Amino acid sequence: MDLSGIISISGRPGLYKVIAQGKNSIIVESLVDKKRFPAYSTDRISALEDISIYTYDDDKPLKNIYSDFYKKLDGKEGVSHKEDMATLQEFLSDILPDYDEERVYPSDIKKLFQWYNILFKADVLKPEEVEKKKAPAKKKEAPKSKEETPAKKATAAKKKAAPKSTATKKKPAAKTSDGAKKKSTTTKK
Repeated sequence: MDLSGIISISGRPGLYKVIAQGKNSIIVESLVDKKRFPAYSTDRISALEDISIYTYDDDKPLKNIYSDFYKKLDGKEGVSHKEDMATLQEFLSDILPDYDEERVYPSDIKKLFQWYNILFKADVLKPEEVEKKKAPAKKKEAPKSKEETPAKKATAAKKKAAPKSTATKKKPAAKTSDGAKKKSTTTKK
């Protein structure tokens, strides 16, 4: 499961995939309706790969939690974020029994389930083993030979034999109205 390039923008519902980078913004595409728009540096943007859930021992990355969700649900869609809070907390405590209930707010739990379902519908939650099996095997390229062909040798010899001249040519001196020669300051290449 690869969550790189997927972000959340504060104040906007849903999740977004980073498509391109502009001068003062990034171009994002909604995972829900596929609409594209710019997100600016003034927007509060959070990358999903950087988000983790508080536990009593150590924080657990979102990628690992969603991986556990996927296994528990047998690769199916998760519980709706609109369910009652007791159901959501019970499901989360089955997956992550030591999550810190004081620091993980109910709104965070709802967002966790909402994001899981968005990622599931966008087909992003494939386990890494499945992704590796589906990826085609890379072909090995033959190592390039360092030997030069006769045509390349001849071209290289010509370049070495006839270097270009960089000397400048001077204009002949011009005569002034009184008959004296005036020195020219311009050069010709």
